Amino acid sequence: MPKSSGITPLRPSIFNGIAGLVALQTTRMGGMSAAPMESLNFGTHVGDDPECVRENEQRLCAFLGISPGSIVTTGQVHGTEIAIVTKPGKLDGYDALITNTPGIFVGILTADCYPILIHDRRTGACGAAHAGWQGTAGRIAEKTVEAMSEAFGSRPEDCLAWVGTGISSERYEIGAEVAARFEHSYFKPSPSGEGRKLLDLSAANRDQLLEAGIPPSQVQCSEFCSYRDADRFFSYRRDNGKTGRMLALIGLRTSSTP
Repeated sequence: MPKSSGITPLRPSIFNGIAGLVALQTTRMGGMSAAPMESLNFGTHVGDDPECVRENEQRLCAFLGISPGSIVTTGQVHGTEIAIVTKPGKLDGYDALITNTPGIFVGILTADCYPILIHDRRTGACGAAHAGWQGTAGRIAEKTVEAMSEAFGSRPEDCLAWVGTGISSERYEIGAEVAARFEHSYFKPSPSGEGRKLLDLSAANRDQLLEAGIPPSQVQCSEFCSYRDADRFFSYRRDNGKTGRMLALIGLRTSSTP
C-alpha cells in the first residue's frame, strides 16, 4: 500500500458528523514531488513528473480509503460551465462538478483560486466549484447551487457549503479592469497606490452562496491564505506560476467503502 504519512488535509468543520462524507482540501505536505512542486502536487500540467503525481494520488487515496478511479476532476478553464457527474473519468472544459452518485468524489485543483464545496444533507448530492476572479465574477458559486437544485432537487436550506483556501484579500492586488467586475464592498485601496485594489474573493463567493439561499450558519470560509501560508499551500502568484496544485474533494462513500 502506498505511504500516506504526512498527509494533513483541511477537513472543514461545517461537514462534521455527516456519515460517509469525504470533504477536504489537501495541503502541500505528504507527497513526493520535488521543488517547486514540493510535495503533494496534484497538477498534471505544471511540469511535474507524472509518476510523482500518480504516487501523490495513490497516497491520498490510501489515506482516505478510496480508489483513485473514483476521483473525477476537470481541465478547468476559468468559466462557469457545470458538469453532472455519474461515472468515473477525466473531464475537460468545466469549472464545477456536481454528483449524487455514492462512490464518486468530485475534485477541483487550485493554487490561489478558491475551491467551493457543497453538500445537500437531504439528497446526498455534492458539488465542487473552482472560483478565481473570472468564475467569481460569473457567479459560479450561485450557479452551482442552482445546478444542484435543477439536477437533484436540492434545496438551499438543506445545503452546507465551504469556501476553501485561496489568496486572501490582503495579498490579492488587482487592476481597474478586474475591479470593474465587482461591487465596491469587495475591495479596498492597495497600499501600492496607482489606483490598484485588494479584492476579497472569499467574501464574494460566500455572499453568492447566501444569495442562492443557503443560510448563513451553513456557510463556512477557510481562515487560511494560499499566498501567506507558504508552508501549507501552493500559490501561483507568490511562486510566479511555478508551483503545484492542491485538490479539494467531496463525495459520499458507498456502503462498501471503508
